[in-house]
Amino acid sequence: MQAHTVKVRVDVLREEAHGVRSFSVSRIDGAPFEPYEPGAHIDVTSPSGVTRQYSLCGDPACLETQIFAVKKEEQSRGGSRSLHEEVTVGTELAVGAPRNLFQLHAAASEHILIAAGIGITPLLSMAYRLVASNARFTLHYFARSEAHAAFVTLLTRAPFNADVKLHFGVERHQQRDKLDECIRDAGPNAHVYTCGPSAFMDAVVETAQTRLPADAIHLERFKAEPLPAAETSLDSFEVQLASSGQTVRVDKSTSIIDALASIGIEVDTSCGEGVCGTCMVDVVSGEPEHRDHCLSKAERASNSVICCCVSRSRSPVLVLDL
Repeated sequence: MQAHTVKVRVDVLREEAHGVRSFSVSRIDGAPFEPYEPGAHIDVTSPSGVTRQYSLCGDPACLETQIFAVKKEEQSRGGSRSLHEEVTVGTELAVGAPRNLFQLHAAASEHILIAAGIGITPLLSMAYRLVASNARFTLHYFARSEAHAAFVTLLTRAPFNADVKLHFGVERHQQRDKLDECIRDAGPNAHVYTCGPSAFMDAVVETAQTRLPADAIHLERFKAEPLPAAETSLDSFEVQLASSGQTVRVDKSTSIIDALASIGIEVDTSCGEGVCGTCMVDVVSGEPEHRDHCLSKAERASNSVICCCVSRSRSPVLVLDL
């Protein structure tokens, strides 16, 4: 139940850092890619057949190519390992349309980008856009060492070098003080964007919230994290289609996605972990039990949308805009 994909060819491979490879691809049919906003990610299906989501990290103004980077995970289930070991220049891959839950805020007076490790990828595309629009920004990049910092050669030369600050080898006990230095001079309408390991992003959010409102802090997770058990979870509930009134029961062992598919209603899905946002559907009535990792606090509070792959319902009936 994946969204439409296009065939691409790998034109350039680069070893960007220890264990990190970038892929520059173009469409096999020669057409340009569709426009996207910085911070977007795409589905990439590796030669192993595994589909994973990777952030676009090239210049959003260049639609002839797309660039994404992949860190080879030691515990890879076939996605990153296949892309590192089975792909060469000329290999054909399938990629999905760009999706974005991590956009630059148009009204921000300044942008503070804070990346760690492979989390540089969506922030690099933001930096391209911010440079092109002469916007005020600073990109802080944390990495274990220069050898572990992807795209460091690119970031240390024009047009990025004037707005990039590199932080190598910062120990965990030093991290909060260093993050406070990154944020302490933020203006009243500044926005913070962060991507990297979950513990790092949690530290960024906690630090930023001492100086900025919560809706000025934006993050994107690469993978789902365990959630605490829900106290009001229902063993089963009904999902109703607003368009027809048709209902389907969702039991304890079934996802909303699978329950809908059983009555012929297919919702595009990809990650299956509530990270990518592909399966978001508007909620007409009822109270969702949010188990995703991609909705904003405002979206969760409004209960106006649900990620159907992992989330459930706190009410006996959940009416969806389908």
